[in-house]
Amino acid sequence: MDTQKEALSRIICTLANKNEELQNFLETVDNTLTGLQEESCKVLSELEAELEQLSSALDWKGAELRGIIKEEKQRKEVELQKQLSEGKFALLSCEELLEFANQTLNISDEEEFLKAAKQIKERVTMAPAFRLTMRPAVSENMAQFTVDFSTERVGLQRLHFLPVPRAPEIDVANCIVCDNTISIAWQPAGDADSDSGRIERYEVEYRKTNRDSSLRAAGEACWEKIHDIRDTKVIISGLKFDSFFIVVRVRAKNKTAAGEFSEPVAIETRGYNFGFDAATAHAELKVTGDTVTWEPQGVKGHDPRLRSKENKNSSRSATPSPNKTTGGRGGRDRFAGESYTVLGDHEMTGGCHYWELRPLADWKSFSVGVAYRLSLGRYDQLGKSAGSWCLHASQWLQSSLAAKHNNRAKALDWPLPHRIGIYCHYDNGELAFIDVDRLQLLHSFKTKFSQPLVPAFTVWCGGITVVTGLQVPSFMGNFLSTNRSLGNLSQ
Repeated sequence: MDTQKEALSRIICTLANKNEELQNFLETVDNTLTGLQEESCKVLSELEAELEQLSSALDWKGAELRGIIKEEKQRKEVELQKQLSEGKFALLSCEELLEFANQTLNISDEEEFLKAAKQIKERVTMAPAFRLTMRPAVSENMAQFTVDFSTERVGLQRLHFLPVPRAPEIDVANCIVCDNTISIAWQPAGDADSDSGRIERYEVEYRKTNRDSSLRAAGEACWEKIHDIRDTKVIISGLKFDSFFIVVRVRAKNKTAAGEFSEPVAIETRGYNFGFDAATAHAELKVTGDTVTWEPQGVKGHDPRLRSKENKNSSRSATPSPNKTTGGRGGRDRFAGESYTVLGDHEMTGGCHYWELRPLADWKSFSVGVAYRLSLGRYDQLGKSAGSWCLHASQWLQSSLAAKHNNRAKALDWPLPHRIGIYCHYDNGELAFIDVDRLQLLHSFKTKFSQPLVPAFTVWCGGITVVTGLQVPSFMGNFLSTNRSLGNLSQ
């Protein structure tokens, strides 16, 4: 019976996963269909606009050519009309002179005849008909305006959509994940073809997901974009690895258009993520996101008298010292009294883990380390039990830095760091504290962990911020290959 139930539970789990996968697939197809409709309307609108501009250009050019022909026709008409007018006038004058000459032949009086003949001779000399060019000023030929748009018609018949580059292919073998940075490389997909045009730039999109799939599940992040990439690789830095994978895709762009995206590739991005477990926090610790601040009950403001006293170099303070402050949890189950402690909410049971701590500007004292969750009592302080290991920093009255475990402390001769890296290799029993800004090993513990560990923090006066979602940084390899003594690390 139990075996059948277990088998049925596995089937139910498989069906539930498949059901979620199908729902995500249907949502993706539906979104794609909507996008297709919108994109089709867009390109049709652009096509109509281009055709309208082409038609307008043809109309404009046609009007220009028609104007040139009409202008030449009008010029020739003016010349010919002028010749017609002059010719008609010359013809009329010639006819009148001819009639006068015929009449003169009939004159019998010699004196009158000679006088008329002389007039005729003078008029012939001045007659317009003898000064008129007997050839048209212009020809009827308009051959210079002959057109042949056969080449242009062939060009119009060849009108087609702009060439679009084919999708590149992501070079998975050369994609590198290191120090919360992803280097993505790809190869153009045969874009030496002249058909798709010279590729000018690329566009990369990426998003976080917890599934090894290109489909976007409900509630997952949208694509983030990187534009105008000129090379066939890009580096995405400053990432927080708070998901199992980052899915990337890339597309090419030529001078005119962008092509299809490549097949998405899921790159594994596992980092150690945790938050503060507010249920474990001391009553005078305030948890806000990745920050913890000490806010003593019954004291207004955030320790203004402490700072004013210190500015006067007074050894007394309105804020009690950590060894004399007492408090209660008000019915809560976790830390109380002088244990101003809060734990992380994610256990470590194996593997390598890394996170960082940065004290706020007004800090006075804090501890950071790891602990067995069940080993700390309500009033226990970090480093004072066999189940907790920590680095303690203080600038209360004087600066000090120490490694603590099982109620023993080792003073460290090193300036107070502004950024502390915590490295824990559970399986090897290693815990190391690094001054990240100076790349220096502060202290390391070597033990054998026997219970689940959680990050642990103590804050008194001021506050701290933690940075999670980090890979184990590459510089840790240099520390792990050397001895555990304090020493400078050259990069």
